[in-house]
Amino acid sequence: MNAAPASLSPAVARRRTWTVAFLVAAGCISYIDRAALSVSSTAVMAEMHMSYTRMGLLLSVFAWAYLAGQIPMGLLADRINSRSLLGAGLAIWSCAQMAFGLVHGSAGLFLARIGLGLGETPLFLSGTRALVLWFRPEERGRPIGLFNGSAALGPAIAPPVLLAIMAVWGWRGMSVTIGAVSLLLALAWVIFYREPQELPLAPDDRRALPPPSPTVHSGITEVLKDDLSYLLRKRSSWVITTGFAGVIYVTWLYATWMPAWLEKSQKLTTDQAGLLSAAPQFCGFAGSLLGGFISDRLAARGMDPLNASRAPLVLAMLISACATALTTLRLGLPLMVAFMALALFAGGLAMTCGWTLGTIIASENRVATLEAIQNTGGSLGGALAPAITGALADHFSSFTPSMLVASAIGVGCALIYQFGLRPGDAAHRPTAL
Repeated sequence: MNAAPASLSPAVARRRTWTVAFLVAAGCISYIDRAALSVSSTAVMAEMHMSYTRMGLLLSVFAWAYLAGQIPMGLLADRINSRSLLGAGLAIWSCAQMAFGLVHGSAGLFLARIGLGLGETPLFLSGTRALVLWFRPEERGRPIGLFNGSAALGPAIAPPVLLAIMAVWGWRGMSVTIGAVSLLLALAWVIFYREPQELPLAPDDRRALPPPSPTVHSGITEVLKDDLSYLLRKRSSWVITTGFAGVIYVTWLYATWMPAWLEKSQKLTTDQAGLLSAAPQFCGFAGSLLGGFISDRLAARGMDPLNASRAPLVLAMLISACATALTTLRLGLPLMVAFMALALFAGGLAMTCGWTLGTIIASENRVATLEAIQNTGGSLGGALAPAITGALADHFSSFTPSMLVASAIGVGCALIYQFGLRPGDAAHRPTAL
């Protein structure tokens, strides 16, 4: 089942590997940028005199901006090459991150986080589109798993890196520094990346890569009617969009509130809570990688691609929901961290399988648009998780109600995927040349 990659010339195989590496690096940096506020939240709250509720809104405004840009950016990602679109996105979010450390006043902080959300919108849409162009359907699970694993690897490596920078330059200097690193990556991506059709590939290499995609409409009427409207009429689009909202709600709750939650519930210092929160995020990264391996392996053993991604996703979300509920028990810090690690491991697995499902349900020329629709649901979950958690923490003076709500959402998400998708929802694809 994996014969295609073996027939690639070494030069093309290396270019494909470097493409994945660049996307993983971009994903890590994007989540380090997002995690910067989570790690520094108590310092920001103290300097800006913010309540948990207001900090929850600041944490969530990124996701609202991210949500607003999803569908327009998905339509663009199917029409503009990933070199230009992702390069522009990297540059925009780099400037926004640097601005967060330079502005004064809460209004400026909110505007910078909005800019960060809009700038990061093309990343996983345009990046997934690049992987679709370079990898055939039966071999996409692992590169997509690596790419999505950056969503957990970034927050995992963020605490020690960000705390070290904060110790020298404070939270403002930290924001400027990581924004500058993002800007350097933008330059490197624009210099390196090319799509297969832009390269003078040998015939054997072209046969080993995915067949050319159908022509994509560029007129606004055709775009809205033949792509966006077509996908919005499909039941499967709504199923994966609603389900993905639950996946991201659970995982983003941990990404945004875990350090502050550990500080409050376990009476830890900011440094202790930040460093301790890294271990569960590494487990989320491992789960993301395993999700891609499992879906590819199940497909190689004869399971249809849709079920090969759906079945592990459903099981993983049930495990994540149970582990999240168990964090509310007073069983001591080691067990609490272990339950968080299990929840994020399963959540990372589910996230990869969710992204892979989008590439199976949509044809290649509509992948980014469908992923954008799906990620609109994910962004809604990502916006609601920190806001609801902050409001509940203020009201109850405890994070327990927030965790129980997240657990219930995780169970509902698993049921939506299990009973909402059908084998016939997979897209029909052209055969290889």
